[in-house]
Amino acid sequence: MSAASPSDDFSPPTATAPVPAPLAASQSPESLAAAATTLSRIGLGLLALVSLASLVIAISLWQKVSGMQEQLARQSADAQAQSLEARTLARQAIETVRDTAARAALTETRVAEVALQRSQLEELMQSLSRSRDENLVVDIESAVRLALQQAQVTGSVEPLLAALKAGDQRIARAAQPRLAPLQRAMQRDADRLRSSASVDAGEALQKIDELTRSVDDLPPLNAVAMRGNGLNAWQPEPIPADAPWWERALLTVRAEARSLVRVGRIDRPEAVLLAPDQTFFLRENLKLKLLNARLSLLSRQVDVARSELATVSATLNRYFDPASRRTQAAATLLQQLQAQVKTSEAPRIDDTLAALATAAAGR
Repeated sequence: MSAASPSDDFSPPTATAPVPAPLAASQSPESLAAAATTLSRIGLGLLALVSLASLVIAISLWQKVSGMQEQLARQSADAQAQSLEARTLARQAIETVRDTAARAALTETRVAEVALQRSQLEELMQSLSRSRDENLVVDIESAVRLALQQAQVTGSVEPLLAALKAGDQRIARAAQPRLAPLQRAMQRDADRLRSSASVDAGEALQKIDELTRSVDDLPPLNAVAMRGNGLNAWQPEPIPADAPWWERALLTVRAEARSLVRVGRIDRPEAVLLAPDQTFFLRENLKLKLLNARLSLLSRQVDVARSELATVSATLNRYFDPASRRTQAAATLLQQLQAQVKTSEAPRIDDTLAALATAAAGR
């Protein structure tokens, strides 16, 4: 659009930068219009491009914003739905908790009622057990004391052993640990009664009755001499079998004459000088002594019975003929009776009575 002069082509080169050629001094209007048109077209194209780009960008931004709005709407809807579901679940949980709390309270109430009923039932069972144990102890004590009295009266320990055995069996059936000491005490007393030698009162009473009946037949020391082997007896002279009749008659008369007079040693003059009427009272007194001994055995007064039997033995040895068979039999029977009474002892069950007192006291 501008042209350089011909002289410029031959100018020497310089070190400075090239300077653009100056504009022409004058341009035509057509060129200016064309240039303006070209510039306007270029500006419009650029503006169109910018607008199109802006539109594309706006559309893409609008799509993104719309997607974000839709996503936010969906998330909001989901959050609202979850919130509603959470509220529903929370409400259900609250109702469940309330129901559970009500059921727990009802269960606790029922458990408390059951515990109270159980405690009352246990107290009732313990009361019934104590009552049963007390009744059992009372029954056993009554039976044992009754058997003890019977044993003391009769002298036989069999009723007492039977009562102890029955009590032991009842305690074993009851199966109460509280009564175990009583059971052991009864077993110890039963073993001691079995091992101890006691007097059979029935046999002793029979011997006393036999002695009482034989008192009237006992020969005293001052009795008239009779044929026999006693201290006061006399023996006739033997008569030969081949002697003539007159010799046998003479020997018989002489033996009868000799029997009228007795010569002997008197060791106890009070027994020989005893009058016949005093002999009667002596026998009766001896019977009374035996009866006293019998009553003492029945009442279990062993010491008194021993004293009475010792008196009977002294009287028998002093006033009656010791060489007589009846006297010897009575003395033997009396010795046996004294030996039985000497080893006799009243039955005692101290351990059982103490255990019964402890069980009755409930300790």
